[in-house]
Amino acid sequence: VSFSQKDATDLYVSAVGDPGMRRDGLRVAIESWNQCNEVGEETPNFGSPRAADCFDLIEDAGKKDCYSIQHKVTEQDNLLGVGNPIPGGNSKFFNNVDLYAAEKEVYLGSRCKVEDKPNPWHFWMIMLKNGNMDTYAALCPKDGKKVGPYGPDGRFDCFGKGCMNHPTMYHNYTKLVGTTLIGRFFGTWDVDIATSKRGSIDQAKNISFYSVTWEKEIGKDSWVFRHVLKTSTRFPWLMLYLRSDAIQGFSGGYHYNSRGMIKTKMIKSRIVQKYLESPNFTVRFTLNVTRGRGSKTQFYLMDMGSCWKNNGKPCDGDVTSDVTRYSEMIITPETEPWCKPDRLELCPPYHTFLNGTRVHRNDTKNFPYDAYHMHCSPGNAKHLEEPSNKCDPFSNPQPQEILQILPHPVWGEYGYPTQKGEGWIGDPKTWWLDVGKMSQNLYFYQDPGTRPIKRRWTSIDLGVEVYRDPDQVIEWTVSDFNILVPQGSVLQT
Repeated sequence: VSFSQKDATDLYVSAVGDPGMRRDGLRVAIESWNQCNEVGEETPNFGSPRAADCFDLIEDAGKKDCYSIQHKVTEQDNLLGVGNPIPGGNSKFFNNVDLYAAEKEVYLGSRCKVEDKPNPWHFWMIMLKNGNMDTYAALCPKDGKKVGPYGPDGRFDCFGKGCMNHPTMYHNYTKLVGTTLIGRFFGTWDVDIATSKRGSIDQAKNISFYSVTWEKEIGKDSWVFRHVLKTSTRFPWLMLYLRSDAIQGFSGGYHYNSRGMIKTKMIKSRIVQKYLESPNFTVRFTLNVTRGRGSKTQFYLMDMGSCWKNNGKPCDGDVTSDVTRYSEMIITPETEPWCKPDRLELCPPYHTFLNGTRVHRNDTKNFPYDAYHMHCSPGNAKHLEEPSNKCDPFSNPQPQEILQILPHPVWGEYGYPTQKGEGWIGDPKTWWLDVGKMSQNLYFYQDPGTRPIKRRWTSIDLGVEVYRDPDQVIEWTVSDFNILVPQGSVLQT
């Protein structure tokens, strides 16, 4: 690793509001998206698919070690749905199901806000996503441009009406059990199952399911977030991540103003990052994967998300020219490299080593093909090096670029796993990843002749994407999450 734990302690400060997840007064929220990162249609009786559990822990006056929980978000807040006024919200958005969710997230953020310097922060975000797409419903644009009904399309699953459902969002508000704080969100995308099965959906056969439980001893160690995700025949493509997003502006993959943990500052209606500019940040967390298998279960040890245009300018909400950029390290051992000397379209055009040496993908002697699962290019890129492979044009509101990497010795210098099985079931560990330095060296498309973008990351997360594989179950815990930046970091424009 290119930095030591002592260096990180002495020379770095946290870029998140809750360093290491150690604050007893938790701030956590949950969001759900359909295939193209929109809402489309709410699940009956659950409101807009945004909710939060935020509270302060109050020590009772005069009673040592006696506490009470002061919740910041009510059940009424969490059940707000399209058509209902949002306190402080923009009324012109109240009848648009997609814009309503964004307004609701901002409102929940105001309820959960923690005052801090240089800016207040909001919550850790649990993200759910359903990969099904009804091509006849025409809900998802193609590379940011609206398209009408079409089909069939073998790239996407859909059993008919309801295939793009959001899940139910049952909520056990955080409570105190002895000296342990514990809370939970859970539910299913199979919303037509009987409500009476609510308590047993995790045991039901061929029923999709998710659960995130958080638990902490008062005054001790980190929160432990325990995740479970199960796919079903009707919902075989599902995602569950724990995200640290920017406190305002566009988080990775969205064109709405979001709320999160990463400290940023808005100046003149644009984002200026104080933190998370490549190459100057590292990420620390403890991961324990306890269940999961299959080449289609892509577990992301680290997923970075941001947005910039192909000409190097920041995103501004124009979904036809904005481009989401992702890089993901997959640690599922069964995932193989698709990038090969005879499949160059699935490789980035070149690889840059830590020392700055650049190797083209045509160099079969020196290019590390096994370090890459897949690269796909933005659908609106005009100067691609051929052969090329364009990304799924539907799964983000705007075009996207994705670079998926695999454990390999070339990543070891950044603290990442170097071989299959590292960090997987039976190998829990605390990771110190030089994400900033690696993200500076990764390939991302930019129009020739344009000034290289300063890479600023608005989402850092980890979790799983099960890609079109029914009846898979994966379980894992995350704790001690922190993002570290050099002391003395200043606003950069």
